[in-house]
Amino acid sequence: MTVSLVQMFGTGLTIGVRLTGIMLFAPFFGSAAIPPRVKAVLVLGLTVLLYPMLSATMPTINVSQWPMIVLSELTIGIVIGIATNIVFDGVQMAGQVLSVQLGYSLINILDPQTQVDSTVVAVFHQTIAMLIFLRLDVHFWILQAVARSFLYLPPQSAHFGPAFTAAVLHAAASVFAIGIQIAAPVLSATLLADIAFGLMGKASPQLPLMLLGPAVKSILGLLILSAALKYWPDLFQRLFLQSLITSDRLLHLAR
Repeated sequence: MTVSLVQMFGTGLTIGVRLTGIMLFAPFFGSAAIPPRVKAVLVLGLTVLLYPMLSATMPTINVSQWPMIVLSELTIGIVIGIATNIVFDGVQMAGQVLSVQLGYSLINILDPQTQVDSTVVAVFHQTIAMLIFLRLDVHFWILQAVARSFLYLPPQSAHFGPAFTAAVLHAAASVFAIGIQIAAPVLSATLLADIAFGLMGKASPQLPLMLLGPAVKSILGLLILSAALKYWPDLFQRLFLQSLITSDRLLHLAR
């Protein structure tokens, strides 16, 4: 009976620690707006739900192996969380870039997701992206991906080698590509406006372009941003799917 209880606790610990990494870093689950007690209760509830399905496939875990299991499983959960959060990092970067272009970089408000001061455009981007995230039920996709990860990456089987490290760095670098892709319509329009104002300033220096330029860029950028919102659901659906594919690829490289 003692061995059985130890095995049960080890299996529950393995599941719970991997889920803890998700609750710390995954989008929505890792939000600073969610109290830690709620996250702890959610981890406990999900562990209870997953235990009957995964206990039969779990290898025997000795007490001496628990420290390494905890470290390995927490790393796996963090990898899944960070990989699925890459889209929101790109959204944050796009908002920061556009805040400078539109002249809103000095206006900061509290971001409800991170609980830190951020620019207005960045908070707007984050809010719209989170609404699309919840509308598409991506948080359920993440939980399903975590449950599936126990099947092809069981405990004690993870090996974080050079290929895994290179893939992690490549995934982190994709934040910049995602940010530029999201900001491209407004960024292109405002850059063209800067070029046009520069040419007009050379042709007619007496024009008050220093006064008109920021206002025109702001209005133009907001109009382009409003028009681009129509295409955001399809864009973010593709980006969220790609982030989940990236997390699966990282876990397969860790086998």
